[in-house]
Amino acid sequence: MDAFFHIAPPPNEPVLDYAPGSSERAALKQALAELKSQQLDIPMFIGGKEVYTDHRVPIHPPHEHSHVLGHYSKGEKSHVLQAVEAALKAKKAWEETPWWERAAIFMKAAELIATKYRAQLNAAAMLCQSKNVFQAEIDIVCELADFYRFNAYFATQIYKDQPFSTKGTWNRMDYRPLEGFIFALTPFNFASIAGNLPGAPALMGNTVVWKPSNDQIYSAWFIMQVLREAGLPDGVINLIYVDGPVAGEVLFAHPDFAGLHFTGSTTTFQTLWKNIADNLQLYKSYPRIVGETGGKDFVLVHASADPVEAAVALTRGAFEYQGQKCSAASRAYIPKSLWSEVWKVMRGHLEEITLGSPENFTHFMNAVINRKAFDKIKNYLDEARANPSVEILFGGECDDSVGYFIQPTVLRTDNPFYRTMCEEIFGPVLTVYVYDDDEYDRIVEIVDKSTPYGLTGALFAKDRAVIDRTTAALRHAAGNYYINDKPTGAVVGQQPFGGSRASGTNDKAGSYLNLLRWVSPRTIKENFNPPRDYRYPFMDAP
Repeated sequence: MDAFFHIAPPPNEPVLDYAPGSSERAALKQALAELKSQQLDIPMFIGGKEVYTDHRVPIHPPHEHSHVLGHYSKGEKSHVLQAVEAALKAKKAWEETPWWERAAIFMKAAELIATKYRAQLNAAAMLCQSKNVFQAEIDIVCELADFYRFNAYFATQIYKDQPFSTKGTWNRMDYRPLEGFIFALTPFNFASIAGNLPGAPALMGNTVVWKPSNDQIYSAWFIMQVLREAGLPDGVINLIYVDGPVAGEVLFAHPDFAGLHFTGSTTTFQTLWKNIADNLQLYKSYPRIVGETGGKDFVLVHASADPVEAAVALTRGAFEYQGQKCSAASRAYIPKSLWSEVWKVMRGHLEEITLGSPENFTHFMNAVINRKAFDKIKNYLDEARANPSVEILFGGECDDSVGYFIQPTVLRTDNPFYRTMCEEIFGPVLTVYVYDDDEYDRIVEIVDKSTPYGLTGALFAKDRAVIDRTTAALRHAAGNYYINDKPTGAVVGQQPFGGSRASGTNDKAGSYLNLLRWVSPRTIKENFNPPRDYRYPFMDAP
């Protein structure tokens, strides 16, 4: 086609409120009932084919582990090899597909997510990931649709960025996809991330092997169906369900491995990086390694802050989605002058919060994801209960009789280096350190240096001089930094997300920066008047 195509900056997908009597609430209730009444048989999807195995693994809602939503076909090494072969087979045709045709597929997928499949996707995330309706809506619908739309827009910004040319030459920049396949390894907690990690490289012309978390396979399958309906060609994204070491053994030893797009634990990411480094001599190119990992996210309250605003931010930031966000508020530093008021308001919130199935829309909190998470969080609470430097101010109780439920828990410690002030828990546990007002500068240093992470953080203050100097002092403490707001809830296109230090490579999902990691630019210079003599003027005799 002979035209320069334009994609306008998209608006963010509106979040519906699901109020009683609303049409969206009725549609969601129906979708929940339909999914709950059936057991899906979920295959892998390799090279455009549904692949079933004899090894069927049951899928249980975390809040109702006696119920079976379905089974997925667990794969093995041979399926990883098939996925790689399918990705490489599809690569040439996909790479040569015009960028606007690739973009159209993902923009179509965004429309399907926001319209035809909105209720079904929300229901899937609520059931398999134990998200309340609001957490599901902002994740698998709004954020995933935003990723696909904004990525298409950002791609146009990259492609149109071209070099200058001088008289007699034409300089061009060709943004090639990487040479090989991409491995997308995605987490349980955000279906939007699970859809974006394979989607972003694919948009830029790469083909992908996608391994979701076992705890998110159910909603991942629905996302794959949306991409299929949107027109994604066979082999561009290949969905496999295998153990991590099995995938790594094949993928990281393959000469065509070109990149890793990862969200998960810091320990896992560091292990993968080492494995890649050990095999570096095997690869055709240096692989791109993009990862968003853990966090130990802070809320720092100054004496000039509004205590009610700080309390609301702590309640939402620490306990929405059971604290299972890498951005969740998990350590707070509060001055003595405000502590009693902050705690009074916050305790009132906590006393109102109920736990249970997300099918009951009145519950603010639901279950943690699985037995392993439940046991890990419980161990932290058991240790805190036995430690004389820690007081359990609220919660601390765990119940796995029906689902993996853990009360919203607030700990207070007189040791700012106690382990729950430094280690990522990934659950509904907030630890508070109350400091003397005149110790503020020392506390700022502790916030910066007491954990290895650098993902998100929040400052609450009204004093502008304090805001300015604290923001400067904490410049490297958080990749997403919030002033008078909770440290969660980054919106695509508004607050590109990612952190550094032990929190990842900070390649900012939801911006053009992430897409740049999935291209390998080629500079092309064309000379319209090539020289016909090797000699330069300086060589002429005087």
